[in-house]
Amino acid sequence: MVFDYIDGAADDELTLKRSVTAFQDIELVWDALVDVATIDTSTTIMGQAMRLPFFISPTAASRLFHPRGGEIVVARAAQRAGVVYSTSSIASTKLEDIAAAVNGPRWFQVYVWKDRGLVTETLARAKAAGFTGVILTVDVPVAGNRERDSANRFTIPPRVNWHTATQALARPGYLWDLMTTPAIGPANFMHLAVEGGVIELINQQFDRTVTLRDAEWLRETWGGKFAVKGIATPADGRRCVEIGADAVWISNHGGRQLDTAPATIDTLPAIADAVRGDAEIIVDGGVRRGSDIVKALALGANAVAIGRAYLWGLAAGGEAGVSRAIEILETELKRTMALLGRPRIADLKPDIVFKRPA
Repeated sequence: MVFDYIDGAADDELTLKRSVTAFQDIELVWDALVDVATIDTSTTIMGQAMRLPFFISPTAASRLFHPRGGEIVVARAAQRAGVVYSTSSIASTKLEDIAAAVNGPRWFQVYVWKDRGLVTETLARAKAAGFTGVILTVDVPVAGNRERDSANRFTIPPRVNWHTATQALARPGYLWDLMTTPAIGPANFMHLAVEGGVIELINQQFDRTVTLRDAEWLRETWGGKFAVKGIATPADGRRCVEIGADAVWISNHGGRQLDTAPATIDTLPAIADAVRGDAEIIVDGGVRRGSDIVKALALGANAVAIGRAYLWGLAAGGEAGVSRAIEILETELKRTMALLGRPRIADLKPDIVFKRPA
């Protein structure tokens, strides 16, 4: 059930598949006879200097994958790597507890709830806890149809039924961790008692009437660095710029919302052309290799956010697993840059993308 929650997506999972294969369709050419003895992967995004051009994307309920560590061990691994850690508003660890455990750069992801007072209160908590950026996710007016979860009768927090009980009994170590740690749920909002877990929380509490004016209100209420996540068109990218977004985040929610949405690497170039110079560009979705990061940067992104790539590491090995996942991507990134003859992030431009003749 936990494997399927990470691995799965909406409906027929076509967007998930395409998000990966779209990167594989992109070919690269290189510059020969270039000094690549030193590879510089440092960059800055939303005012935050990073050692690497990729960072941790917000994902819900990380303690589901590692009950004893969850968000805190991910944040520690990100801090050690010198990259931003983004926590989900429906994380399974309170934002204050994350802040107390690390002093690395961190952002807080939010939705617009029906209760605007709750939004204001949560933003104030994030600011008091030292979070320096806010990410508004706009592609979840309702929860996507994730059929693997319904087939497993799986909820967050996990509920005991025949399917979940038999699966948990087959993994006694995981079951012990679940039984001997606090209940997994939306830790920042445990006072909002919603029958059915996180998906019902989304459907009952997220405001379906949200418009650009609400996004502008949230930016003004926050008053700091601000990104809008879940953008798929150049027109929406420009609208984000008009309300003062510091970054436009191109995302299809890992294929977990609207199935048959295009791969983000395919929508990236046009959106980058529309907002370049007025806002920074972040992209996620389908990133499985360091070469994928290179391709995204070459096609217009300023930084890349990773989700499943680190969640597999978290589930497999906790903090060490996340660090290893980051290390793998870093090694592949540097190797690809060296092979391309492009030793700096600023050198990664569209001319390295091979255009196959029609």
